[in-house]
Amino acid sequence: GIRKFFDIAAQVKGVLSLSIGEPDFAAPDKVLAAMKASLDAKETSYTGNSGMMELREAISHHFEQRYGVHYDPKDEILVTVGVSEGLAMALLAITEPGDEVIIQTPAYNCFFSSVRNSGLVLSDNALKLVNGRWEIDFEDLEERASREKARALLFCNPQNPTGRVWTRDELTRVAEICEKHGIFLISDEIHGELTAEGFRYTPLASVSPWAKDHVITASAASKAFNIAGLQTAYIIAPVAEARNRIDRQININEVCDPNPLGIEALIAAYSDRGAAWLDALNH
Repeated sequence: GIRKFFDIAAQVKGVLSLSIGEPDFAAPDKVLAAMKASLDAKETSYTGNSGMMELREAISHHFEQRYGVHYDPKDEILVTVGVSEGLAMALLAITEPGDEVIIQTPAYNCFFSSVRNSGLVLSDNALKLVNGRWEIDFEDLEERASREKARALLFCNPQNPTGRVWTRDELTRVAEICEKHGIFLISDEIHGELTAEGFRYTPLASVSPWAKDHVITASAASKAFNIAGLQTAYIIAPVAEARNRIDRQININEVCDPNPLGIEALIAAYSDRGAAWLDALNH
């Protein structure tokens, strides 16, 4: 049904299909060129430590240059094959079966499966539709966060599927509630790069000193740069204990080796070469 809807929409004049993170336009030429160079050099084997470090440095550079947030590429960034896998590994690392995980519905379908497959209890902080605009029910969120079994909030910034680009004030309030109640805050920010003019994506980790040190961020270049099939994503986890436990889950579940071409693509996308293209895309 949803695929048929997008197929029909794509045929309507003036409509640009952006279904399932697969837009009907190619990745940037410079991203494709980086992959071609790797193929021309016949480099299709596993990526070594130097390549992984270059990848983490590209991620750090991107966030600092574009959003003013610094992450240590050596110590704070983990690499995995996908954001959904990263979210699941984070939940496995910081929770115990029977813990409650808060999500905000309507939500991306993998949020439900990640919670249930980990033996966790879903706590639904449903969003409110107010005059055509989706808003967080902060009173309900506070009540759920205060519960004895509440352990984590699985957040989405910007929100999928409502499209809400949360304001800094909204994000600050979310962080304050989690800090107050000792709740792990895991933020899926894969759609952050895709914001229409007049809106600005704010990394959740940037809203307060506590958020900078505690928010676990999962993201990738896959949506904005149309490289979703290359299976390369990352998790930013500043707290060493949580990061080490997430890293352990990534290895236990063998989702630790991203596609080598995906690494080349992400490095190119997150370099200065990709910034102008991304600005043009959002325009």
